Amino acid sequence: MSAVHSSNTTVNTTSAEDAAARLAPRLATQAPASDQEGGFPEQEFDWLREADLLTAPLPCALGGQDLVAATHTLSLLRTLRHIGRGNLAVGRVYEGHVNALQLAQRFGTEQQVARWADDAAAGHLFGVWNTEAHDGVKLEPLPNSRYRLHGSKTFGSGAGHVTRPLLTGALPDGGWQMLILRADAQVPQLDKSFWQPLGMRASASFRVDFTGLEVGAEDLLGQPGDYYRQPWFSGGAIRFAAVQLGGAEAVFDETRHFLQKTGRTDDPYQRQRLGELAILIESGQHWLRAAAEHAMRPHATEAAETTVAYANMVRTAIEEICLRTLQLAERCVGARGLLRPEPFERLHRDLTHYLRQPAPDAALADAGRFALTSTTPAYSLWHD
Repeated sequence: MSAVHSSNTTVNTTSAEDAAARLAPRLATQAPASDQEGGFPEQEFDWLREADLLTAPLPCALGGQDLVAATHTLSLLRTLRHIGRGNLAVGRVYEGHVNALQLAQRFGTEQQVARWADDAAAGHLFGVWNTEAHDGVKLEPLPNSRYRLHGSKTFGSGAGHVTRPLLTGALPDGGWQMLILRADAQVPQLDKSFWQPLGMRASASFRVDFTGLEVGAEDLLGQPGDYYRQPWFSGGAIRFAAVQLGGAEAVFDETRHFLQKTGRTDDPYQRQRLGELAILIESGQHWLRAAAEHAMRPHATEAAETTVAYANMVRTAIEEICLRTLQLAERCVGARGLLRPEPFERLHRDLTHYLRQPAPDAALADAGRFALTSTTPAYSLWHD
């Protein structure tokens, strides 16, 4: 579905970004209360609904803010960063919501998009559940263009609260089909014992079993194989990188606050560390701006290989920024700062866990492969 652009959409996307920035301190204050194994930040998502952030990814014509349009990529990334700054678990689930609505608009029919837009406006939370173990989801064709589901997904973030999960499943011919399940009507079985994590406790990323549930042809999204189409599949890494950078910003802010309240701002070594931290955080923001500029290039979709390689470079750079931020923050606050009720223990756990995204080595190697096979001079390698 084509994006809608007007002078009003610029105001709207700025509004989404501003709403997320205003929410970030409230999310941070509430985060310790929702940081429970098996818990979920319900209050926080009520705030996102009230701020119209659940509908923001939709086109303006359907009551949204067109936040996922290529021309608004920077506003999208900043919105995600602000929410991650408030609470990484909220950021993780919200990024999945954005991703699902983006895929729905890209591959859905006009009627499907309108229906799912109505669901988002009614407060339904979307998500993307693709990861699976040995008993992955399979679609069994039934009469009357219906399908019965078999198998489960792991890391189903927001399980029990996401009522419109986007799933992928194997067809009998081997095709890989997307669908959006009405999980309030077709309720899957949750295995909460799966989720015993180091961090991101409140993301409720359970194992979800769909065996026996049925969907109709109207619930299938796109054609088999669309989920893995590039550059959208790998290029979407810039979204979770933005949430991760928000987590690093929260660590920076809390580190500075801790040093200020303990009277350690005159220590030359602390100043040196804060200088390096400031460079790291600003570098991350530059990476997000560059990622947005790349996404807005006229031929970013056609030049899928370049776009994917650049996204892999962005996610790798921001991962390194986050890891170094955690290391420096630890040295700044010492053992005392890592004791509860100081927020570092939770922030450290959440960011460390969230940084463990799939195939980090392969992502870096892909950027290197692209550079090695190109003869373009370095100054225009990613921008020609």
